[in-house]
Amino acid sequence: MRAVNRDRGTELARRVEKADTFWARLRGLRGRAVLPQVEALWIIPCRGVHTRGMAFPIDVVFLDGTMKVVAVEENLPPGRLTALRWKARTVLELPPGTVRRTATGAGDQIDINHGEEM
Repeated sequence: MRAVNRDRGTELARRVEKADTFWARLRGLRGRAVLPQVEALWIIPCRGVHTRGMAFPIDVVFLDGTMKVVAVEENLPPGRLTALRWKARTVLELPPGTVRRTATGAGDQIDINHGEEM
């Protein structure tokens, strides 16, 4: 799957892995040495994340039920916990610098699909 910021016309990730089971959400990105620039983890459902047990920082994009960005956290270091975002329904975990590179912010519409073109 691919994640694109429709409002900015920028690609957040070329390969999106879905974490929509208890065990996949529990595992998250732990155990990985790095998250490549073209990858992301889409956690469903989710209102907040932690980076305990992770080896690298991440950017976090909180999405509501219509895939609109409700909040972002940039460069969240290992061992941290985000605040719960009650309007969020899902979260995209991205490599650090992705939010800044793509100019993604609150109110932007994100598309996640299987196709190559948007």
